[in-house]
Amino acid sequence: MRRSIGCLTFLILACARPLYPQEPSRLPRDDSKPQAGQSQSSKTNLLPIEHRFWNKENDLLFAGVAAARTLDYFSTLNMRRRGRQEIFLTNDVVDNHAGFAFIETGATGVSIGASYLFHRYGHHKLERWTSIVHIGLATTGAVRNYSLKTAHRGIVVTPP
Repeated sequence: MRRSIGCLTFLILACARPLYPQEPSRLPRDDSKPQAGQSQSSKTNLLPIEHRFWNKENDLLFAGVAAARTLDYFSTLNMRRRGRQEIFLTNDVVDNHAGFAFIETGATGVSIGASYLFHRYGHHKLERWTSIVHIGLATTGAVRNYSLKTAHRGIVVTPP
């Protein structure tokens, strides 16, 4: 599942083209005098206003991604303590708490990086949806981990 998300993100980034290749961001300009080669009727040059990458909405989305990854971290450790097996990573990776925390932190960084690339190339809806989908998937995985039943080991009775 995690590999398919990474492959999908790579495919989208590989096909992404800038919407405004010459000048990616320009504020609206109202000139009272027309410039050379510009008619009187086109006084106002309106290009879409780009939002800043580190704005309030992205800050909240990135905090949500970090919170969802933290929830996934603790739910996976709880699942392992209850005797369940990890399906995406090896049990040795999950049992190494520092290494597993680094993987979760790296996944958060990759999500922010993918959002930045979408932002950079003018795909602002994809920029937001990257975080929204990541939050949804990580939270769903954490809820699944917490809802699994504890794996009880059968009592082995040795014959006398």
